[in-house]
Amino acid sequence: MTASVTIGNERLAERAAETVKDLVATGFHQALANGDPGLWGPDAQAEAAVRLGWLNLPLTSRELLPEIGKLVERARAQGLDHVVLAGMGGSSLAPEVITTTADVPLTVLDTTDPGQVRRALADRLERTILVVASKSGGTVETDSHRRIYEQAFREAGIDPAERIVVVTDPGSPLEQAAIEAGYPVILADPNVGGRYSALSAFGLVPSALAGADIEKLLDDAEAVRPLLAQAEGNPGLTLGAALGAAAAAGRDKLVLEDSLAEINGLPDWIEQLVAESTGKQGRGILPVVGADPNDTDDELVAGIESGGDVTVSGPLGAQFLIWEYATAVAGRVIGIDPFNQPNVAESKDNTAKILDRAEPPTGTPVLVDGPVEVYGEVPGSPAPKDLSEVLTALLEAIPERGYLAVMAYLDREAAFDAPHAEGASFEEMTDAWSAADPATLRGLLAVRTDRPVTFGWGPRFLHSTGQYHKGGPQDGVFLQITGANETDVEVPGKPYTLGRLQLAQALGDLGALADRGRPAVRLHLTDRAAGVARLLEAAREV
Repeated sequence: MTASVTIGNERLAERAAETVKDLVATGFHQALANGDPGLWGPDAQAEAAVRLGWLNLPLTSRELLPEIGKLVERARAQGLDHVVLAGMGGSSLAPEVITTTADVPLTVLDTTDPGQVRRALADRLERTILVVASKSGGTVETDSHRRIYEQAFREAGIDPAERIVVVTDPGSPLEQAAIEAGYPVILADPNVGGRYSALSAFGLVPSALAGADIEKLLDDAEAVRPLLAQAEGNPGLTLGAALGAAAAAGRDKLVLEDSLAEINGLPDWIEQLVAESTGKQGRGILPVVGADPNDTDDELVAGIESGGDVTVSGPLGAQFLIWEYATAVAGRVIGIDPFNQPNVAESKDNTAKILDRAEPPTGTPVLVDGPVEVYGEVPGSPAPKDLSEVLTALLEAIPERGYLAVMAYLDREAAFDAPHAEGASFEEMTDAWSAADPATLRGLLAVRTDRPVTFGWGPRFLHSTGQYHKGGPQDGVFLQITGANETDVEVPGKPYTLGRLQLAQALGDLGALADRGRPAVRLHLTDRAAGVARLLEAAREV
């Protein structure tokens, strides 16, 4: 399949063409292909100098194939067919897209939800191989998963060194710890940032173990790579110019649609790449995953393989490289450094401070509606009487060019499962399961406002749109959802459980948002199943 970018909107096509012309006149396309770190200004040069390795990954990552192949052979010989990936952000999103598109099973742990982790632990532990993926090893979620699995393996009489594979940067603390523990280590290119690492060891190792054809992935990326040095017929330059020109003209909400694509889940990966790369200094492009019922004048619709103002076609390996190149181009056009993430640490620091306290500062609910407690300052007046009025107040608080972000610190695989109603008819159960999809919550709220609504799973989104929420335009309204844990999971060697960590992450991020004066409300589900049911009911009542 040939990789290409088509702009279907005439006005946008004109703006993008002018932007391409300006970039080509300065030699930007060739300079980027050559890895020039000075393209984003002097303040960004030092960071860019150690973040442009992704340009060459279609070639350099081939050096890893023999080593990865040996890992795969060993796992197959040992009958290890349950591949679990412990990683966050760029370390998990790309493998998830690769394996879902290839239709091979991969269990991704990018969560601190105890229920989700317990379910993974209970699934074929005797046939499990764990990939621990982190540039440094300091990511709290991934470190917790490693500790939990090490203990589980030992308790089952399994040597962790036979079951754990580490992917990390050379010289990282995690590399040293892995060597001491006897774990196989595959080193990634240190000159590649997490969100640009799809074609590095971070994307390739877990995907290969799960059964994906990673050599073809690199082949498809390599096929498009020469085009990215051209002035004409350069899909990355065209897409980046369209994104940047649209944002500069006020169309800074990027709606990502892939309903007809053979590639599955790419918008989730693009969301992190674009949001974390561009959302800073009060500027940025906000990705909105999935169709938006509101066709507003500040939205740009990008279709994967078909449809939209912009259509990006091509196999997955090519798509990765095109979007990475385009994001770097868009950063130049809107005037930001596309490789740093200056605001991500705020929530992490707040989380650490909360974990140091004897009890988390949950506060007192301003309203209790059955199994849902409401915390925070609900915008507007008078005080809401029930949950539907809370949701109405949040929707009405969205500014003219703003958005609503729903952030759920729950089990993303089961949080919106409908409870089995005893005696219910087939039709009633079908309706219940349809209504319980998390996309339904976003959709119910989206049709009740003319502004975009996004949905993110915590803490996963902290490594993605979390940067945009705090560093991008300060026009967001935030609805956070947390839930009580019936059972918890201890983190060996740490003074906290996963449940405690999950709540601390939620409160830490909420504090960072509140510091910016944006409307932010937390809904706590004292009973998760009943709370979700009430939340969906309230969303229909708005």
